[in-house]
Amino acid sequence: MTAPPRLLVSACLLGRPVRYDGGHRAFDSARLADWVAQGRAIGFCPEVAAGLPTPRPPAEIADGADGAAVLDGQAAIIEPYGRDVTAAYRAGAEAALDLARREGCRLALLTDGSPSCGSGFVYDGSFSGQRHAGMGVTTALLRAHGITVFAPAEFEALAVAMAPDPQA
Repeated sequence: MTAPPRLLVSACLLGRPVRYDGGHRAFDSARLADWVAQGRAIGFCPEVAAGLPTPRPPAEIADGADGAAVLDGQAAIIEPYGRDVTAAYRAGAEAALDLARREGCRLALLTDGSPSCGSGFVYDGSFSGQRHAGMGVTTALLRAHGITVFAPAEFEALAVAMAPDPQA
């Protein structure tokens, strides 16, 4: 019998105060709460895992790039006054991948917009609130290793993917 799918979840979506501003983005879902209670969903924050403090300055991927460009060494993640925090974000992405592999997570639910976890959009590096289609560095690394990443707006599709295999 095949085990039901496991899920890596942005800790901020589980209500943990790990965002750059010390807040969270709790995603209110009975299904998600059930998956956590069943041990099928594991919360994780790449930035905290990499040793960044909470709160911390906001960060964006520079020059309108995205996480794939960061992984390729073609873009940097910067704070508003120019401090390059790329190494920390890459380390957090690696830690997320390591945890997903260790825990058997084939799926992830990550918060959109983040330079780590964005899957549909990220901010453009101008710190002006402008966003563009793209993904964060953690999402890019997970996807490169076959892990399917969903944003909260795609929760219904995730719920289908999380359903136990009826053939198992």
